[in-house]
Amino acid sequence: MGNSWASDADLVRERIAHLVCIESPSFDVAASHAIADDLAGWWTDAGAEVRLVTTENGVHLVAELAGAGEPLLLVGHTDTVWPRGALRGDVPWAIDGDVLRGPGVYDMKSGLVVMLAAAERLRDRPRRAVRAVLVCDEEVGSPSAQGLLRECATGVSGVIGFESPHPDGALKVGRRGSTRIRLSTVGRAAHAALDPGAGVSAIDELVDQLVAIRAIVGDPALPSEVLCNVGSVDGGGRANVVPAAASAEIGLRFIDGETEARVLDALRALAPVREGAQVQVEVLSHRPAWAASSADRRLLERIAAAAERVGQTAEGRPAAGAGDTNLLGSLGLPTVDGFGPRGGGAHAVTEHASLASAMQRIDLLEALLADIAG
Repeated sequence: MGNSWASDADLVRERIAHLVCIESPSFDVAASHAIADDLAGWWTDAGAEVRLVTTENGVHLVAELAGAGEPLLLVGHTDTVWPRGALRGDVPWAIDGDVLRGPGVYDMKSGLVVMLAAAERLRDRPRRAVRAVLVCDEEVGSPSAQGLLRECATGVSGVIGFESPHPDGALKVGRRGSTRIRLSTVGRAAHAALDPGAGVSAIDELVDQLVAIRAIVGDPALPSEVLCNVGSVDGGGRANVVPAAASAEIGLRFIDGETEARVLDALRALAPVREGAQVQVEVLSHRPAWAASSADRRLLERIAAAAERVGQTAEGRPAAGAGDTNLLGSLGLPTVDGFGPRGGGAHAVTEHASLASAMQRIDLLEALLADIAG
C-alpha cells in the first residue's frame, strides 16, 4: 500500500476526529463552509482540482482527479442530523479501542476520509480517473444538490456511495425510493353545537383521506409492497369548534419505479370527500426507487475482485434506506453504495464507527482505483 499519511491508522483517526469535531448540521451555512474549506484543502493536496458550489443551504464540493478512463463518481455528504452542541452533550467525541464515537462519525464523516485517503495513496501512481461530489444537505433530501448530482454523473463509468454498509459490512445494491408528503385539508370553522351545519371539519376530511391512502398503498394489484407511515398529524384547536385546517406528514417507501409512479399519481388525484372541503398534497422530498440492475451487479463484481486482491470479500444486497445513490442508480448508472466503514447507531446517541473497518475500506478503494485495466 501507499506510504502517505493514509497508510497510518493514527492519521486516519486524526482526520476523522477533525471532521467530527466540525459540527455541521444540515442548513448550517457557516459550518458547511468550514468543513468544505478543510476538505477542499485535503483534496487539493491529494492532487485534485477542486470546485466549491455555494448554495443557500451550504457548500457542495466537487473534486476531479485525473487518471485513466471515464471517471468513477464517489458520492458523499458533509451534513449530519446532529445540532450544534451535540459534542458537548449526548454525543461527545470518544475513542474506545477500535471504536470511534461522535456526531456524524458513522453517517458519514468516516466515509469521507475513506475516499480521500485512497486518493492520497494513489497520488503518484497510475489510477483510474475519479470525480468526488460531497453535498451539504443530504440528510434533508439534497434539495440544493439534485442538479449538481446529475451534472457530476455525466460521462462517469460508475458510482460508489459512501454511506454506511449493512451491519455485516455488505454493500448496498438497490435502495427503496423515499417520498415524504404533506397532506393538508381545509374546511370551515363553526360552533360545534350552535351551528354545526355551517362547519366543514378539516379533521374528518383528513381522516377520510388517510383511509383512502391506506387503500391506495395496500392495493394488491400494485407490482410491489409499499411502506407507508403517517409520521405526524396536526389540526384543530378546541372541542367546541369545527376545525378549519388539518394536516399529516406521511413517509412512503417504494421498491420499484412503476409502483412509485402509480401511487404518487393516485395521491395527486385525491379529491375531497365532503362538500366545501379542500385537499392538497405537497411533496416535501423525493428520492426515486433504485432497483438493482445487471450493470450494478457488474460493478459489484469488480469491487469483489478488488477485494479478493487485498484479502477481503465484498457482497451486496438491497437496502431499505434512501440516499443520493437513489437518484444516480435510478438513472441507469452502474451504482453501489455502502462503502463507508462498519459501525452503527446512525442518527442515535450510540453512533460509532470502526477504525479497522475504515482502513479495510481504504485498502479496497485503493485496489479498485488502481485497477486501470478494469
